Amino acid sequence: MSKGQICCEGLYKIYNLGQLNECRALNDVDVCIESGEFISMIGPSGSGKSTLLNLISCLDTPTQGEVYIEDVGISELSGLQKARLRREKLGFIFQQFNLIPTMSSAENIELPMRFKKIPAGKRKEKVQELLTVVGLENKGENRPSELSGGQQQRVAVARSLANDPRIVLADEPTGNLDQKTGKKIMELLKRLNAEEGKTLIVVTHDPHIARNAKKTIKIVDGKIA
Repeated sequence: MSKGQICCEGLYKIYNLGQLNECRALNDVDVCIESGEFISMIGPSGSGKSTLLNLISCLDTPTQGEVYIEDVGISELSGLQKARLRREKLGFIFQQFNLIPTMSSAENIELPMRFKKIPAGKRKEKVQELLTVVGLENKGENRPSELSGGQQQRVAVARSLANDPRIVLADEPTGNLDQKTGKKIMELLKRLNAEEGKTLIVVTHDPHIARNAKKTIKIVDGKIA
């Protein structure tokens, strides 16, 4: 029986901070997300929302419980299988952009496709297509230092789409941007969800950003509120 595209069951994430001292970042979290949904996860700093995103993205493992992606339990996968899942099904957008400074915009976008061993001709075609999608068709040769913050984040969005992921995970994608530029990034993400059917999960502490989503999950003290 299908559990939804993403399903978290009984998730706990506990950090031991010393003898008799522990931090429960997540405390018995259950949530399911269907294919094509646009979800915002909102909560104050330290509430556990980024921890939950890291577990969904296979970048961390729960202390207890299970994450299922398309009915496959993450705990059943080897390190190589998790890497393949991230490469083929998940796209990531980070608050700090995480672009490689010595590479051009085009090279940053192309990098995930190199890891997937996509032929050079197809990579070049896809890079140009993605630069056009994010409105940077004339910025392919520019390095990150030659771009504004909003342009760097658009390159990061394009890179997240390089391998045509079904799920896009964004951790505070507008956190380092001014309000006007942040609004443009959210409009771009909304369009990707509406026109291409990408499942979109955005972590934010900003209620104005959260309102862009079709559904909001509020996390407080490691629990779904």
